[in-house]
Amino acid sequence: MTGIDPDAPDDPGYHRVEFEHYDLPRPADAIVACTSLHHVADLSEVLNRVEAALATDGVLVVVEWARERFDAATARWCFDRLQGPEGEPGWLQERRAEWRASGQPWETYCRSWADGEGLHTGHDILLQLAARFEPEQLTYGPYLFPELPGTSEDDEQSAIDAGHIQATRIQYVGRRRG
Repeated sequence: MTGIDPDAPDDPGYHRVEFEHYDLPRPADAIVACTSLHHVADLSEVLNRVEAALATDGVLVVVEWARERFDAATARWCFDRLQGPEGEPGWLQERRAEWRASGQPWETYCRSWADGEGLHTGHDILLQLAARFEPEQLTYGPYLFPELPGTSEDDEQSAIDAGHIQATRIQYVGRRRG
């Protein structure tokens, strides 16, 4: 097992580098991309490298954020659960503060922020995956709860099931086409 991440720990088995700049010594039986694809500069390049790095029957597991589903109702639900500023603000606290300061409608602010950060949509990620891999599983679920003190995965899932918020986590498993 090899961990590849620019912020990886300084421990054996980890490499502090972007995936697109790491050469695997042999084809991988499995690759896991966890909340990383929406951040990469060139999604197509990275997924081409993933495809090339997988063994013929290799499996790709992706856990990702569908940012386009982070609508106003979902944002309000999250922001209502944020606590006061303690220590370093998390990304949701930063989004709430910037949105309030912007005076813009949520969708306008969020799209502008995401475009400025170069974040890919979940939809675009899934389109790119479909072009390269045979899907075995695709589901949506809770994503935001780790950033919300006192809110569990079950709490978020209940809000999704009740139709109060959108499911923003993508869970995908696919195989390399042989």
